[in-house]
Amino acid sequence: MNIALIVEYDGTNFAGWQAQPNKRTVEEELRKSLEMATDEKIELISAGRTDRKVHSFGQVVNFHTNREIPPENYKSLMDYLLPNDISIKDSFRVSDDFHARFDAKKRQYRFVVYNRELPNAIYRNYSYHFKFKVDMENMIRASKYLIGTHDFTSFKLASNNLINPIRTIEKIDIEKDGDFIYFTILGNAFLHNMVRIIVGTLLNIGGGKLKAEDMKEILESKDRQRAGITAGAEGLFLEKVFY
Repeated sequence: MNIALIVEYDGTNFAGWQAQPNKRTVEEELRKSLEMATDEKIELISAGRTDRKVHSFGQVVNFHTNREIPPENYKSLMDYLLPNDISIKDSFRVSDDFHARFDAKKRQYRFVVYNRELPNAIYRNYSYHFKFKVDMENMIRASKYLIGTHDFTSFKLASNNLINPIRTIEKIDIEKDGDFIYFTILGNAFLHNMVRIIVGTLLNIGGGKLKAEDMKEILESKDRQRAGITAGAEGLFLEKVFY
């Protein structure tokens, strides 16, 4: 039986999604709890690997099991076994060949910025603090250059040169609500640090360090040094995966 889970987690106290020796990770905590529930060795397949401090509202995971536990029961069963910074929002059976990563068509991320001179103690783990005033119109205008299929070499971890940098961004929405700025980015897939570098570059534009028109040149340069800061991981949320 192939079971899919929609997983929500607070990434604050994790070293990321992927299991790592001697580090607390979401994958390892979830795997251990599932093995307790099924009394089987479990291999997890996820829609994507989130970094240290990154959160999720809608990570998708699948695993195969021979146990005859009703798929919908994993939601309540795992509530007793998981730590309180991980929860299962939904559980259901999928086809035997379903693969959470390879079958994903789109992924949507949300990035939260706290935009005030002084930091916020309450939201420090769930938003990135940017103290400078921003021009929302310039950020929105700059974001339009990124829509479509492009080589996003300028917006990836500089040391990671082995992965195809061609990606498609379908939507970038930027909204301000009080002291918070919300970036919603929908694309087919994302390079390592891509969302955080895009947001950091847009904040540099909003803050006046760059012009909106510079975004086109940054994209075409394929040079990470031309882009802006890498915004902090604490503001990033994997919001939804589409199949």
